[in-house]
Amino acid sequence: MPDFSLELALYEKGYTAVCGVDEAGRGPLSGPVVAAACILPPGLQIEGLDDSKKLSPKKRDALFDTIKENALAYAIASASPAEIDEINILNATMLAMRRAVAALSVPADAALIDGNIARDFPIFTQTVIKGDAISCSIAAASILAKVTRDRICLEDDKAYPEYQFAKHKGYSTALHMEILRKIGPSPIHRRSFLKFLDE
Repeated sequence: MPDFSLELALYEKGYTAVCGVDEAGRGPLSGPVVAAACILPPGLQIEGLDDSKKLSPKKRDALFDTIKENALAYAIASASPAEIDEINILNATMLAMRRAVAALSVPADAALIDGNIARDFPIFTQTVIKGDAISCSIAAASILAKVTRDRICLEDDKAYPEYQFAKHKGYSTALHMEILRKIGPSPIHRRSFLKFLDE
């Protein structure tokens, strides 16, 4: 289970506002990549807080509200399909993460970033592989990003019902691939992810 060890180590070094940062939606063929940044009160116990991928949608929804109510600050940002196509998914993910950190109502001076890459952040960063299972702040950010991204997919489903986004959330399932081959991409698809349509 995640804890505050990494956050506390940074506070002991003199940092005053440590945020966790994570993203959702790097792999799908459609929609934005969503990132969240979250500063939790050190030592805050949120029952059930864990890597968002290990939680049911119902549990994530409940934790989403609890995190927003208890965080010292949080922010959610994204990079659009057009931005993903223009600068590639890795750079777009970093852009969304930087946007989330910049939008925090309490300015962070250190960030724990899920994964092994952090680019061009104006504050101290520490990357943490599988960070959403290690750091409470990253776990909280992962839930904020995942729930937001899933809710965007439900809105996309209403806008483009023929693509059935509510079922596959934009991922490259057999159903999604079949629909794309039949009717082609929607305005929210990532063109750079659809090379298979040219085969």
